[in-house]
Amino acid sequence: MASAVMVSLRVAATAQRAFEVFTQDIGLWWRPSGLFQFTPRGDGALRFEPGPQGRLITELANGNVFEIGRITTWAPGEKLAFTWRQASFAPDQVTHVEVTFEPSGAETRITVTHRGWDSLPQEHAARHGFPLAPFQMRLGEHWRTLLAEVSARV
Repeated sequence: MASAVMVSLRVAATAQRAFEVFTQDIGLWWRPSGLFQFTPRGDGALRFEPGPQGRLITELANGNVFEIGRITTWAPGEKLAFTWRQASFAPDQVTHVEVTFEPSGAETRITVTHRGWDSLPQEHAARHGFPLAPFQMRLGEHWRTLLAEVSARV
């Protein structure tokens, strides 16, 4: 997992508030992307099951629940880390997301680092045939859009 997409944005909120919006309101700020769908049926309604043993899940329109990932770090106001899978991933394929919340005066810098896409071959359905660099650029654009939505909610 040598490659990583890293995106940061300052938001007008405390680190604790930014963490709360990121985790508790994900179903409100998440914007689906045709390139990065969790399942062939779309993204559904996302939510975190909070705490160090929690999960990131999505409930689809048909009522089925898909587990996107498991929380590996839950430190409110500081750091959140979790695994990330799409339905097209093989059981041993996984990526990792780390989100830090860093106070900066009256604001908080939220940094998302998403690693592991280099472990999926270019021809994998989740990569849409893109070489790694262009794929990561598109993923970075998606995370920037998502962080802007978080900023709008704080």
